[in-house]
Amino acid sequence: MYDLDQFTKSGAAQLRGAAVPILSDLLAIVEALPADNAGLRLRGLSGLTRLIGSGTVMASAAERAIGQGAMPVRAILFDKSAATNWSLGWHQDRTICVQQRIDTPGFGPWTIKQGIPHVAPPISLLERMVTLRIHLDDVISENAPLLIAPGSHRLGRIPEGEIAETVQRCGILTCTALTGDVWLYSTPILHASEKAQNPNRRRVLQVDYAATSLPNKLEWAGI
Repeated sequence: MYDLDQFTKSGAAQLRGAAVPILSDLLAIVEALPADNAGLRLRGLSGLTRLIGSGTVMASAAERAIGQGAMPVRAILFDKSAATNWSLGWHQDRTICVQQRIDTPGFGPWTIKQGIPHVAPPISLLERMVTLRIHLDDVISENAPLLIAPGSHRLGRIPEGEIAETVQRCGILTCTALTGDVWLYSTPILHASEKAQNPNRRRVLQVDYAATSLPNKLEWAGI
């Protein structure tokens, strides 16, 4: 599937063609969704759970990195095109989605996005998560592929003022992909995305996986 030692070192791995067997079903779900090109959070889609939930190839890829019981806890659809072409600076993903707000030591600040409570958990929790990016279209170097800083997932929570130097030190991996490819990365890795130079449609289903429960009766929002 992928070299676990190499993934542990770099924080990323490409799974070529891993989503091809479920691609037509994924596209049917995605094409029925309302347009929200900046990042549509997906919940309550039983068909999606069947394709990427426990026991699927996607969950198995996550389990290889974070252990048995990996489950999808957040899914976001990104849809870039010539009409919706944006850039995203270097950052770490620092929030999770939960069912409801329950103030808990080490968790905060809180926000609401598309009606779903989000909270920043301890970095140790994020370090036990992985993210899969399922590519629904080809992503060549001119069409805003994901950029990651290999190894940055092992550096904890990186202060904003140290991000540029960290990227320079770690280097940059450009995550090009063909339709049906999947990129797996450690959730807290530094990553970015530029505006497309040659903007064609670039749909990506991004799914966070976790294999642990939350404290203090907090519950994952799920998909």
